[in-house]
Formats: sequence, C-alpha cells, structure tokens
Amino acid sequence: MHDSTGEERWAELYRMGAAALAASLEQRVGFAVWVQEIWHRRLAMLGAAHGYAGNASAIVRGLALLSRSERGEWVERILQTTLATAGREGALANWPDLVGPGRRPFLVQWCHGAPGFVTSLASLADSRLDETLLAAGELVWMAGPLRKGAGLCHGTAGNGYAFLKLFERTGDPRWLERARAFAMHAIVQSEAHAARYGMRRYSLYTGDPGLAIYLAQCIDGRAAWPGLDPDRARS
Repeated sequence: MHDSTGEERWAELYRMGAAALAASLEQRVGFAVWVQEIWHRRLAMLGAAHGYAGNASAIVRGLALLSRSERGEWVERILQTTLATAGREGALANWPDLVGPGRRPFLVQWCHGAPGFVTSLASLADSRLDETLLAAGELVWMAGPLRKGAGLCHGTAGNGYAFLKLFERTGDPRWLERARAFAMHAIVQSEAHAARYGMRRYSLYTGDPGLAIYLAQCIDGRAAWPGLDPDRARS
C-alpha cells in the first residue's frame, strides 16, 4: 500500500509489523526463527508459504522504510538464519521444511525449499548471499520440473520463478533460459491436466492464473511474484 500511495500511515504500519516480528523471534543456537502454532503443534517452519522465508521476504520488501541501524540488524538476522539452516552438498543448497529434532525432509518447491528461499531473498542486495542463492538455483535446475503440476505453490512455474529472480539479481542469461525451459514444460503439464480432467485449475497459487503470469514474466524477462512483488514494468 505504501508503494501504491506513498502515504506515511502505511510506512508506519510496516514499521510496527517489523518491530512485532523482531520481538517474536525465538533464539536457537546461532540463529533465530519464528515459531507458529499450527495443526495443534508449535513448529519453526522455514518455507516461503508457511515460515521464515515468507516473513523475511516481507521485511526485505520494506527495508528502505526502516532506520539505518534497523536495516543493518535485519540484514544480519536474515543472513544468519538463512545460511545457518541451509543444507549444503557440493555446489547445491536447499532448506528443510522446519527446524527441529530428527531428520527433516528437503522438498524442492516454492512453499517448502530452495525455490521459495530464492524468490523471497533474491532482492536482498548483500553479496554474502550470492553463493548460497546460486547453489539453490542449481539445485532447482538439477531437480527438474515438478510432477505435482504446473502451478506456483508446489509446481513447475513456482520453481521456475527462482530462475527469474536469479536472472534479475545477476543478469546472467542462462537463468532466463532455464526459466523459459521450465515454462515450456509447465504448458505441457497444464494442457495434460485439462485433457485428463476436462477442466482447468482456476486458483492463483495452484492453477492456471499463476502459470499465465509466470509465462508473461518469462516473455518479458521480469521476476515479479504475483501479489507479493510490485510489477513496475506494468504499473
């Protein structure tokens, strides 16, 4: 709303929200996370849809509205937790679904895993993130398109957005080429679903509207995630 109107009241609400998020962080060994009460459990989830990366993305979007000291504190918090929770194997990186005891699954989709971390944090201009975000992008490419479908939340289009974000961050054309390759696969998936069920999916995050936006972004080489990022080229 502040982007749209420039009204100070929205900036103040953002700052209040950022302060509340800072106060609600729970410290772990070497990093801090948010814990939510969900499904009758207290879980420190990490993904873009349900956890840390999503909250961090909201903070990153408004960093310019904070004081210099607050910006610095948030950047350090986000870097610390992002790097501490990343799972690394050679030149690849991914994140588990949550922080907790026992072996955690490492999914590769926007809502849980590397694609969501890349889309959430690629606009954070700090070179200390570069190597990990690029390693996450390589993991998404190596894993390939998702079998779950073409959509954003846990589908091929959502994973492909990681490549658009890395193209925006680095200017390296191979990321745009990879995004477009995923786009072609997602089109086939969408058509196959429509042929099988006699109808399309109509929701933004799991259906064809989100795919259509992704395809348009691939054509133009932009990386505005629908509903979360300003698409300045079309405003």
